[in-house]
Amino acid sequence: MKSKSLTFYAIIGIILLILMMFLALNIGVYDFGKSSSYEVLWKFLTSDSSLSLSEKYVIWEVRTSRIVMAVLIGSMLAVSGTTLQGMFKNPLATGESIGLTSGATLLAAIAIVLGHTFEQYLPELIRNSLVGVSAFVGAFLAMIIVYRISTSAGKTNVVMMLLSGVAITSIGFSFVGFLIYISKDEQLRDLTFWNLGSLAGVTWTRNIILSIVLLFSYIIILPKGKALNAMLLGEKDAQHLGINVETLKKQIILITSLMIGTCVAFSGTIGFVGLIVPYILRLLFRSDYHFILPLSAICGSILLLLADTISRTIVAPSELPIGILTSLIGGPIFITILIKYKNTLR
Repeated sequence: MKSKSLTFYAIIGIILLILMMFLALNIGVYDFGKSSSYEVLWKFLTSDSSLSLSEKYVIWEVRTSRIVMAVLIGSMLAVSGTTLQGMFKNPLATGESIGLTSGATLLAAIAIVLGHTFEQYLPELIRNSLVGVSAFVGAFLAMIIVYRISTSAGKTNVVMMLLSGVAITSIGFSFVGFLIYISKDEQLRDLTFWNLGSLAGVTWTRNIILSIVLLFSYIIILPKGKALNAMLLGEKDAQHLGINVETLKKQIILITSLMIGTCVAFSGTIGFVGLIVPYILRLLFRSDYHFILPLSAICGSILLLLADTISRTIVAPSELPIGILTSLIGGPIFITILIKYKNTLR
């Protein structure tokens, strides 16, 4: 019965996502004249020679690729937040709270401000995408540090992980503040836009990398819904139910680090997606991760695609950084969660 209900909600979500993708494809500054965006895309896919180079570039390299990136990144950020909240048994746990975003932001800031001093010694492949590679390495290093601090005798203390994540975040943003202080005007502008998040740097190569990471991560993470439900009972009870708790923690930490690091590497810092989506789904399905985990993959895509469509049209022809919109939505929801949590303590 539950699987039938999950299938029903998943189909509804996928239909809504497809409708959103078609809507986003037809919204933009560029005017295709008498043809709609859908007609132009069809002509491109069928190699119609009547299309101009500018039309081909806009419909495929700009709009379609950006829609795909919004779907991929939104999905991974939402699933990462949902998985971490299930492991921590805390609705406030996200990649930001365990230091992954801070680590990625710090190394990206180093690459932006100080990259010119050492990039000549790096291979050309890394040099051409130095900021993205640095962000991924930063998230991975932050994960290793937090994991080392919170693990003792082969067991990981989730409370210690959360606290060490807060410490890493504080240290990371302190160094970022110093880099902002010493940066030049152009570097400061790049750093500011990086921290606000954007999908403007989209390429199909990046989408392919994101797709590979998503498929690999979801094969491991999405079947963990029942295990996360067992974790809500406590680690000892979960072990009695046959869950290898320590293995589950390691898998969650590694996979969420991979997803968050890749997303931040390609889009900058986009906050609150991993907080908003699980919160809304919990209102509908309580804390049943059998439902929440797969549905967060779809709902995260819908949320980020909606936010990106608004961000690139609300102040057209300029673009509003997408992180501003997600923070504007996420801030009130974060306060709501805090108020509800406070009321449970009475």
